[in-house]
Amino acid sequence: MAARTTVDRLDKPSAYFNSRKKRGGHHHRDRRDEDEDMGRQPEQPAEEDPLRDATTLYVGNLSFYTTEEQVYELFTKCGEIKRLIMGLDRFNKTPCGFCFVEYYTHQDALDCMKYIGGTKLDERIIRTDLDPGFEEGRQYGRGKSGGQVRDEYREDFDEGRGGLGRAIQSEQRLKEVERRDLESDIGRLR
Repeated sequence: MAARTTVDRLDKPSAYFNSRKKRGGHHHRDRRDEDEDMGRQPEQPAEEDPLRDATTLYVGNLSFYTTEEQVYELFTKCGEIKRLIMGLDRFNKTPCGFCFVEYYTHQDALDCMKYIGGTKLDERIIRTDLDPGFEEGRQYGRGKSGGQVRDEYREDFDEGRGGLGRAIQSEQRLKEVERRDLESDIGRLR
């Protein structure tokens, strides 16, 4: 019986990679079915793991106010950074809570995931995932508003992220100001 480890591997394929593989897998499945119908042995494509030697990390759940300098200072503790790309709102070109950090070695990226992932930066617990590599255009948020998709569905106010909660909090502040004005008007009438 093989010994089981208590620690999950850090260099396993991400949820993003697995969902992409599922979407693109329909074409291969159809071709395999055709091969079987014609009596041929279906080809088993050797799937190469794009994260096996990945040196790039996706860093998420950053505050909108976190600067490039802060990210650089924290992430250089695990290795020399080759490139740092801050995530931007597609329309406003302002930070929107994520970035890509590219190291020179795969081991530095793994060390970063191990030691920095799950720690706090600007009072937010950041998450780190291996990424197959940065491509131009990925630095922009994919939400309808230009920012992160998940922030568009946020119902509570988050000081570092914004979201729908910001509209709710503004509405509450307005009601509070109106209530105070009404109380002060009543006080003057007495």
